[in-house]
Amino acid sequence: MYAGGFMGPFGGAMVFPMLPELRDGLHTTLTVAASSLTAYMVPFAALMLVSGTLAERWGRRRTVQTAFIGYAAASALCALATGPLAFMAGRAGQGAANAFTTPVLVAAISDLVSPDRLGPALGRFGGFSAAGQAFAPLVGGLAAAVQWRLAFAASVVVALVLASFPPPNARPGRGVAKGERWRSLLNRRLALACAIALLLYHTALGTTVLAALLAGDRFGLGPDGRGLVIAVFGIAGLASGARFGRGLDRLGTRRFGISALVAMGLAAVGVGLAARLPAFVVALAVGGAAGTAGRVTVNSLAVRSTPVNPGGATSMTLAWQFLGGAVAPALLLPVYRIDPRLSLLAAGSTALAAALLLAVVNSSLLPGRAGVPAARAPSREIRG
Repeated sequence: MYAGGFMGPFGGAMVFPMLPELRDGLHTTLTVAASSLTAYMVPFAALMLVSGTLAERWGRRRTVQTAFIGYAAASALCALATGPLAFMAGRAGQGAANAFTTPVLVAAISDLVSPDRLGPALGRFGGFSAAGQAFAPLVGGLAAAVQWRLAFAASVVVALVLASFPPPNARPGRGVAKGERWRSLLNRRLALACAIALLLYHTALGTTVLAALLAGDRFGLGPDGRGLVIAVFGIAGLASGARFGRGLDRLGTRRFGISALVAMGLAAVGVGLAARLPAFVVALAVGGAAGTAGRVTVNSLAVRSTPVNPGGATSMTLAWQFLGGAVAPALLLPVYRIDPRLSLLAAGSTALAAALLLAVVNSSLLPGRAGVPAARAPSREIRG
């Protein structure tokens, strides 16, 4: 299940370092090639609004297994595409299939671990998600140096392997009426998780897209070099995931989350300002670690917001998260053409806005530390 967590970011990020090669191989423009990220993210985000709740009804095991098989088929279409329309259809299919994997796996993990170990478990899952973001540009860049279609062929194999290891179904005894599952999602704690997820991932994905372009434009790196440099973002997140889970338990959601979001925003600005490659790489590493810490915060807010429907809450949160990623290229690339530094400042500003939101929100909307209920208003009842 941890390994399955890397497929969502992997599918989205694999095209970052190969945009020029996609443009040439599909006989299209760079703008159209870059829109393949949006083609993936929009159905990914839209279907996650409902995928977790539907998986609770259909069964997690069957849902995830079918989704990975569908992902393999869509990846094969991308690998065989000769024009932009077929390629975009394959990318949309990848996004739609992955909408039924990532949130279901988070909910399954929350069922399988005790409350006092939930933070580290979510940290490890966030680390594997960071691994997907790390190895996707690396695989994509190395493949593009030879033939970009190889990256999608590899995705077929990985998806079929993961289809052989679906998660267990939800624990018995959580039966709730169909209408109650949907109504339970209308709560303020979940709304907070969704807002922070959208702002965070707009920064994280926007930073990696812009950094991939900047690595070529400012430092003259080819597709393999671009992929290797961008991989630092995810590798740093993978290395720090479990530690951040424990940090969340020690510091509490507010302090931990604000620290992560501020670090993410400042790292994005640092990427834009870096004049030398080592400083560029260090800023990306800081951003990758902070991005994983932000994911740990978001996942904790989500699974603890709606106890009767954790799968639906997680999928709803991830939908808004990846929606933030889907709009990032469209909003930031025009600014990049004007001034790369300004575009990364714009990317970082959304994570800083999320930190401000977390700082001012009422404490009753935040979960307690692991195994401790969310803060409640003090009782005025007089006993005795």
